[in-house]
Amino acid sequence: DVAVLSAGTYVPMRVRDFSARVVQDTLALNTLGVAYCLEALLPAMLNRGRGRIVAVASLAGYRGMPTSSAYGASKAAVIHMLEALQPELAGTGVILQVANPGFVRTPLTDKNTFPMPFRMELDDAVAALYAGMQTERFEIVFPRSFALILKVARMLPIGLYLRLMRRIVPKD
Repeated sequence: DVAVLSAGTYVPMRVRDFSARVVQDTLALNTLGVAYCLEALLPAMLNRGRGRIVAVASLAGYRGMPTSSAYGASKAAVIHMLEALQPELAGTGVILQVANPGFVRTPLTDKNTFPMPFRMELDDAVAALYAGMQTERFEIVFPRSFALILKVARMLPIGLYLRLMRRIVPKD
């Protein structure tokens, strides 16, 4: 009745280390992993006329950010895929949601060497995800304050946005 699709990986990649292989591997897990699960889940849920699928993407999918060219692209693709599918599911009884968390303290984020604003503890993130799943809203975001900042960033002109991003490029 309910499926939460939450697999993902992040490999930081500076421009001097850019690797199509890292992009391919990240897309294979983060994006195609969701697609394969959707392919398996949707027919049965549509036949029953009920079900809920929540795919975990990321606030990093909103706009490009330094070192996240592979990760951000993979999560943007998940968001786009679900946005494209959701209108067709209206009225079918199948609820499709995308969860866009910010930074959550996990073994994966513990490896990060850059500042992680608004980082949440895992239990708080789980509670926010669960609360969002009690609704029929398409997008579940947390923490809300960080999501709001990044939603505003999506509206900035690209020139201004890129100038701001240059300020956070990691120093060697």
